[in-house]
Amino acid sequence: MSEQHEIENLLTETRSFQPSSEFAANSIAKPEIYDRAKADRLEFWAEQARQLHWHKPFTQTLDFSNAPFAKWFADGELNVSYNCLDRHVEAGCGKRVALFFEGEPGDTKVYTYLDLLQQVKRAANVLIRMGVEPGDRVAIYMPMIPEAIIAMQAVARIGAVHSVVFGGFSADSLATRIQDAEAKVVITADGGFRKGKATALKPAVDQALADHKCPTVEHVLVVNHTGQDVDWDDSVDVWWEEQMQSVDAEHVAVGFNAEHPLFILYTSGTTGKPKGILHTTGGYLTQASYTHKNVFDLHEGQDVYWCTADVGWITGHSYVAYGPLANGATQVIYEGTPDTPDWGRWWDIVQKYHVSIFYTAPTAIRSFMKLGSTVVSHYDLSSIRVLGSVGEPINPEAWMWYREVIGSNKAPIVDTWWQTETGAIMVSPLPGITATKPGSAQVPIPGIEMAVIDDQGNEVGPGHGGYLAITEPWPSMLRGIWGDPERFKETYWSRFPGRYFAGDGAKLDADGDLWLLGRVDDVMNISGHRLSTTEIESALVSHPLVAEAAVVGASDETTGQAVVAFVILRKNQLDHSGSEADTSKTLREHVAKEIGPIAKPRTIFVVPELPKTRSGKIMRRLLKDVAEDRPIGDVTTLADTSVMDTISTKIDSGAND
Repeated sequence: MSEQHEIENLLTETRSFQPSSEFAANSIAKPEIYDRAKADRLEFWAEQARQLHWHKPFTQTLDFSNAPFAKWFADGELNVSYNCLDRHVEAGCGKRVALFFEGEPGDTKVYTYLDLLQQVKRAANVLIRMGVEPGDRVAIYMPMIPEAIIAMQAVARIGAVHSVVFGGFSADSLATRIQDAEAKVVITADGGFRKGKATALKPAVDQALADHKCPTVEHVLVVNHTGQDVDWDDSVDVWWEEQMQSVDAEHVAVGFNAEHPLFILYTSGTTGKPKGILHTTGGYLTQASYTHKNVFDLHEGQDVYWCTADVGWITGHSYVAYGPLANGATQVIYEGTPDTPDWGRWWDIVQKYHVSIFYTAPTAIRSFMKLGSTVVSHYDLSSIRVLGSVGEPINPEAWMWYREVIGSNKAPIVDTWWQTETGAIMVSPLPGITATKPGSAQVPIPGIEMAVIDDQGNEVGPGHGGYLAITEPWPSMLRGIWGDPERFKETYWSRFPGRYFAGDGAKLDADGDLWLLGRVDDVMNISGHRLSTTEIESALVSHPLVAEAAVVGASDETTGQAVVAFVILRKNQLDHSGSEADTSKTLREHVAKEIGPIAKPRTIFVVPELPKTRSGKIMRRLLKDVAEDRPIGDVTTLADTSVMDTISTKIDSGAND
């Protein structure tokens, strides 16, 4: 692989952590799981699928004859909701807690598996009475409350297809998704609680439906959550609570074909309209439940699991609404933000419910790291025994902070890589088996085949960087882009024929362990060297001054592109960092020492915040606008649209070197 085509492998990590002997002895997954999966991959997946309840058992595991469209367990029939609820109640676990709900204002609810099943049965009957039939689409636009999960389960139970739209999206974004899916019903709430106040949701639905922009919608089902006033159209709008009280309490779940559509989840493309990622039933639930159990070492009936993701994202689908419930887990869901009423809220919840498995995003970890360990020091986090990371590569120093401060140097960290498109975790350590390295996602899970390849599709081997590709079909893979099969083939399968290209850069270290380098779009070409933004960000965060960093490539007449960094300093370092010119010089030299002179940022801006979406992703394109001194682009997807004004004002004042 020629130098100019390789994503260069620059940052090294020598720290490693072996599982404790006690953890290894009691872990769900044992080392031989890798050998079993390797010996007969398809039979291994069939074994995982048989852990589910099948109304009609399958006899065929995989049909990939119409590649890239896969069929898994296609002659079998099952019901997702039955697998998540009925079978646990029938097994005598009806009194087990399924959900501990914590509302942002402090309200709480507890749902046992029997409670949840009863609510889902009623919700299923509500949808049937509204005329929803198998295959019909239902849009869900809700806060993170139990009714959101009940709605998803009810839609799945009757064989309809849900499209969950994150509650932070605008009316236009909602309308686009409703239109594309041709949704028959919208399920929403009057509003939700966020940052200490009630925020409205129904007005966005009203606006999306105004002027007949969404003519397929026949009913809007509204949960009364905040009690705020809402506009009402008796011809369309109905209250959730009234409907739930007036339907039959019984509903018998029937089986649907394993390839029956389960949900559409839209992801924003860099150009064009959002892509409706389609997932089906049998393969998706197989991999979601298998990975949830093995990656998080779930001990049924013993662990309390908390994934902080909203159901508007794929993590909230696979590791809140489906995987945990399929495994009979007890889990926590929380409606609000981590800083309401203060930054101790999450850790108070961990202490209150004795959370033992905690799964969150690196951006949240870095936010706490910025504040320092005192924000958690007076909470009892001793119940935590497994920590998870999801959403983007985690910097080694953030990984270490997570382990030391939240995990008390004993809880293994599972740094997971996967996508909306993959449906479930693809790369992760297995606690009890894997010796983990700070910042490395480690290895594909048993049953998954992947490779790091060059421009020509050749595997690069240990010590090199390239493109991350999946080389064999997997059960939870997307089945297409809703209504656009050609876009599916072009987007994911055309770059490297016969292999799924994830769009991410990756490297293999000397041990063959996998390191994610972020989107290939974020790779910079500096004087012919292809450098990953992720590695430079990790080098910056490894300095004691820095809590968080974002790096972009900006046009440069001499080098083609130059490295421009935006950094947030740790709170406890703000008074000791000297002038910003001194800070910039210190950090530039630090990057040169950690990686090499080629990676030294041309400019470092010290900023109070970074532009992030509500899911925590850093919007680097906006930072690139700043770095290249051009007008700031669209900021409507940001969690806080004022952040870019703050950054621009700070930079225009000349306060940065």
